[in-house]
Amino acid sequence: MSLPFLADATAPATPIHILRTSEWGPWIERHSETLRRMAAAHDFQAQNGRMLVVPATDGSIERVVFGAGDKANAQVVGALAQHLPAGDYRIAFAPKEFAPTAMAIAWGLGAYAFDRYKKRKRPAPQLAPPESADMAEAARIVRASWLARDLVNTPTNDMGPEALHAAAQSVADAHGASLSAIVGDDLLTENYPLIHAVGRAAAEAPRILHLSWGDVGAPRVALVGKGVTFDTGGLDIKPAAGMRMMKKDMGGAAHALALAQIIMDAKLPVKLDVFLAVVENSIAGNAFRPGDIIKSRKGPTVEIDNTDAEGRLILADALARACEDSPALLLDFATLTGAARTALGPDLPPFYTGDETLAAELAQASADTSDPIWRMPLWDAYEGEMDSPIADMKNTGDGAFAGSIYGALFLRRFVTVSAWAHFDIFAWAPKEKPARPSGGEAQTLRACWSVLKARFG
Repeated sequence: MSLPFLADATAPATPIHILRTSEWGPWIERHSETLRRMAAAHDFQAQNGRMLVVPATDGSIERVVFGAGDKANAQVVGALAQHLPAGDYRIAFAPKEFAPTAMAIAWGLGAYAFDRYKKRKRPAPQLAPPESADMAEAARIVRASWLARDLVNTPTNDMGPEALHAAAQSVADAHGASLSAIVGDDLLTENYPLIHAVGRAAAEAPRILHLSWGDVGAPRVALVGKGVTFDTGGLDIKPAAGMRMMKKDMGGAAHALALAQIIMDAKLPVKLDVFLAVVENSIAGNAFRPGDIIKSRKGPTVEIDNTDAEGRLILADALARACEDSPALLLDFATLTGAARTALGPDLPPFYTGDETLAAELAQASADTSDPIWRMPLWDAYEGEMDSPIADMKNTGDGAFAGSIYGALFLRRFVTVSAWAHFDIFAWAPKEKPARPSGGEAQTLRACWSVLKARFG
């Protein structure tokens, strides 16, 4: 995986000047009449996201002037990597609040292209390391984000349970981690009945993957990811429009694996356990049914009210397993509910936690890293909506309202540690924005990594 960074910070490169709109007047007055006329002809005044490519007399690019508006953060730099022609560039000037490492990360995120099936139109532009940037940190975050995007973008014919298993094995092998798997009917023997029920109708067997890394004496961190490689909705089948993008329903597993890669690459002094519940929710004669009652790993029985609320079922067994080791911190990631998108849209994933300290840390990390997340409530008054007259619970609440909250409340029933957060992510960018091409997207990684570094670094 070749990252879009030059090895030599002093190599010849085209300068980029990043300006706030309010800085434009004084800046342009210090430059030539030719440049002032060119800017006027293009109505360029350093508006947010606008770019002015200034030619040299030999036809090459003499400099690039880029507008950052007056409110944009360093993520806007990603637009340069998305739209500049191939070549070598360096940041000659940027707003003082644009941290060098953050600019490098944004450039790397913007340079991403999913080219497994269709070649990219042009090579990515290369950036010289910004002065004082931590390029090792930038590289590990960019690589992990690209990994999550690649996994989510890959269609299910090439990213079913076996392929996702292989991807996890590759990450484990690259960092000296161990990976174990419980597959197919062995899930029943080893007491993962909900994972087995959801995935048993698919051509490729369901499984739980356990990646283990680090010193057993270090603080234990557990990551759990929903890995539904395709979701038909089961017998409560989705309509075509709802099924179209369900290759991305393994986005939670992709995120857990990507965050694990950052942790291992940085050699964070923790004992890391990653549990990926990997299934395809298919339809066949042996598919689980509405009305079935299934005992969970933790013990409580679950009445299946809707087979399209399957992600919380597989996470329930995985979370119960993660809690058996009493981790100091437990984070889970899942493309769990459309209700989260209705509430907050595609760009702002909700998170849930009952730990006030963790909530404050995540909120601050979100602001510090420009990685949007928003806390939603674990609203106790809704608990009764999941009652079943013939089982300990059903897997849905009030179907018309608060779907994301019900999903989180259901998961909470299987968590026995206090330091836990659940992220209901979208893992998808419907349209291009700076540092974020359209398609599979890595959300929450930078914020979660910031919290992990602060807690355990």
